Amino acid sequence: MFRYDAEMTSEGLTRTARRAAANTRAIIDAAEELILENGSDAMTLEAVGDRADVAVQTIYNRVGGRSALLIAVAERAFEENRQYMDAAYAAPGTPFDRILKAGEAYARFAAERPHQFRLLADPPNEPDALARVADLVEHQNAKLAAAINDGIADGTINPHLDPATTSTALWAAMNGVLALHWRADRLRANDTQMRELVATITRMLSAGLLRR
Repeated sequence: MFRYDAEMTSEGLTRTARRAAANTRAIIDAAEELILENGSDAMTLEAVGDRADVAVQTIYNRVGGRSALLIAVAERAFEENRQYMDAAYAAPGTPFDRILKAGEAYARFAAERPHQFRLLADPPNEPDALARVADLVEHQNAKLAAAINDGIADGTINPHLDPATTSTALWAAMNGVLALHWRADRLRANDTQMRELVATITRMLSAGLLRR
């Protein structure tokens, strides 16, 4: 009897853990949907609770307050971005090849996951979320800086460039071009124009990176 009761307790705990995980996913899904549909200001705990069909207290218990929700959504977007970028940095080739692949991967992420890209490029104006997104971006930019440093070491990249500063400049320049896709005025770039713009900025940045 004791063994039977223990097994039922273990099974019950497993079911409870699964339900908790499902609730957490539903809450983050709801928060992400609200942000992508109407912007971060629309993401209130009450709105998330209504959409996820959970009580506000459940949100606090499973994820936390508004800042924690914003961070959870941003981290999910970053995780998707990381999968694109890690594949590029792990690809065979020279450091310069990896840098080009990283640029292509970043542009592809923006095209295929536009809402997630925008969330990272223009994070919600919430101190904790801003700080966390900055941490995530710096972590990814450090990989770009490492590739630049490797290129300087093998003699293919301009040795006068500072890897950390250059990685930030490259990231900011690419963000500026990719952001043209979500402008609301006549300067908004369509898909064809975006491909041309990305190709142009890639050529320009490449020319500045390579050692002469």
